[in-house]
Amino acid sequence: MRYRRVCLYPPAYEAPPHVVTSEMLEQQLAPLYQRLKLPEGRLELMSGIRQRRFWDRDTKPSDGAAIAGRKALALAGVDPGEIGCLIFTSVSRDMLEPATASFVHHQLGLPEKCYVFDLSNACLGFLNGMTMLANMIELGQVKKGLVVAGETAENLVETTIQHLLTDASVTRKSVKSSFASFTIGSGAVAVVLGDREVHDTGHLLSGGAVRANSSHNNLCQGGHSSNEGILMATDSAELMKRGVETAFLTWRDFQAELAWADEGIDHFFCHQVGRAHAQLLFETLQLDSEKNFETLPFWGNVGSVSAPLTMAVALEQQVLRAGQKAALLGIGSGINCLMLGVEW
Repeated sequence: MRYRRVCLYPPAYEAPPHVVTSEMLEQQLAPLYQRLKLPEGRLELMSGIRQRRFWDRDTKPSDGAAIAGRKALALAGVDPGEIGCLIFTSVSRDMLEPATASFVHHQLGLPEKCYVFDLSNACLGFLNGMTMLANMIELGQVKKGLVVAGETAENLVETTIQHLLTDASVTRKSVKSSFASFTIGSGAVAVVLGDREVHDTGHLLSGGAVRANSSHNNLCQGGHSSNEGILMATDSAELMKRGVETAFLTWRDFQAELAWADEGIDHFFCHQVGRAHAQLLFETLQLDSEKNFETLPFWGNVGSVSAPLTMAVALEQQVLRAGQKAALLGIGSGINCLMLGVEW
């Protein structure tokens, strides 16, 4: 895919107020650790995640998304009345019906003449939302639009802890499928996209490449357990292997589509799962890991928020600067992969 009319405004994010360290989670799991003789510090050592952030208990996905959306509009200097499309892209949702986007639309006071819908694709949702909005801009259907995401990890983590502490059948082997749930954190992010023929920000969404490897859709599955609430089961090792395989093929397509050489890319912003995943990804794609800007140790895996949040933090810290090129590398369970090129 290639874009010629799509420009980006600076993304904005919202940090939940509560910092929860991996050590704090392990303290809650102490009875399980003792029963299974698991070493303390295992969670941070395996994942590279020192801490993640959680919202107040009554915070809904739409609440965080609306805060980030309001910040993005202010940062862009765009009046809410100019927004012709709103896409909510999180794994987390307020409810099944109506679309969570409708709550964000109301909170932001966006126009009635506005496309409003949810787009869900696991951790890849936000990047998918960017491409859907970019397609609408490219076709001349809208002049400006807003993509938002608000992930809420609290229920998943609490339910997983309760399950592991009360299920006496859990073993050292079976517990592995639950540990990925403790890498998840909360957060929100938003970005405005616009038609450069109306107003050119100088920050371009150049295009990208996409692949699906859905034969491995069983490697990470989350949903509702009838007795306990939200639980997720993940084969982390196999998911990492198959995800990186898919990323390798997508990266070749990305390079062919945009004709970007590795050395010409200044920064990479990835969906972040864990330290081992990042290492294998950059080794397999033969990319310079020094160009990989990370937020993983302080935010964990924030679902659909991860990659755009990392780009937003890089801009805030003046790591990504005008005239530089960046690649957003997204991988989501399913398995789906989407990589986007940005000329800042």
